[in-house]
Amino acid sequence: MSEKRMTVKESIRRKALDLGFCAAGFAVARPLPEAMAEYRAMLAEGRHGEMTYLETGLDARANPEFLLPGVKTVLSVALPWPAPAKSGVISGYAIIADYHRVVGELLAELLDFIRSICGKTVNGRACVDSLPVLEKAWAEAAGVGRTGKNTLLITPDHGSRVFLGELLLDLELEPDAPLDWNPCCDCNACLDACPTGALAAPGKLAATRCISYLTIELKRDFTDEEAAMTGEWLYGCDRCIDACPHNASVKAAPYIGVEPIEELVKLTAAEVLELTGSQFRKLFAGTPALRLGLRRLKRNAMAALKREQRQ
Repeated sequence: MSEKRMTVKESIRRKALDLGFCAAGFAVARPLPEAMAEYRAMLAEGRHGEMTYLETGLDARANPEFLLPGVKTVLSVALPWPAPAKSGVISGYAIIADYHRVVGELLAELLDFIRSICGKTVNGRACVDSLPVLEKAWAEAAGVGRTGKNTLLITPDHGSRVFLGELLLDLELEPDAPLDWNPCCDCNACLDACPTGALAAPGKLAATRCISYLTIELKRDFTDEEAAMTGEWLYGCDRCIDACPHNASVKAAPYIGVEPIEELVKLTAAEVLELTGSQFRKLFAGTPALRLGLRRLKRNAMAALKREQRQ
């Protein structure tokens, strides 16, 4: 590898860290057959529930060339988000600014920087959980982290409270080596913490039993069994994240642009049932939870209140 390319690559990494990402890694843009085989097995087993959108874009998931013709490098980044100061009923990632926008804006700035230092035209495409990309597989390939038993990517220094993003580049850069690291070993804390048995086996999540899936992705009304499974949660679930020892040992500060919104930290199911449409939009403006809509949020709140009444 030439000294010039080494300089460009390390300059990009330093810029990514300066922007607030806690990790950045590079991988050769090529098909990932093992990851794709696991993905297809998940679909075949029906572990994705009613998330039919996961069945689309398989060609692009299998080969990033479909997303950016001429792509040579996948730059994978991780942005740390904070644990709430106290336990709530909305997942910690949803009581802060929408990560799609935050990570997307940072990737756009990073792409501008790459173009400024390369002295030639660089085509790139930012991906933040809205395009058919195998995000965890690319993060693993780029040495950013490894996937744990709870199916979340775990980074060595920031645990799994991280948002992932990718820049597809038609720029050839020396790849990083995947981490030779098993983040879980004999630990089963996440499996033990899951109240519904959604983590039936290490690395295998059954969405139809996952509280996050039920409260966020499921669009229809709950069955009685589903309503009983959601517990006190109004949006998402942090049980497996909170149980992970890697998250308990994080000492570095999260990205400063994603501070928790206090009104959402304190929100109760009873208060949700009193919300009007305009109040909901004002309260959740700029957060990932806005896309849920008030009807489904009230569905979740009613299930939580019925659980309280039974206890």
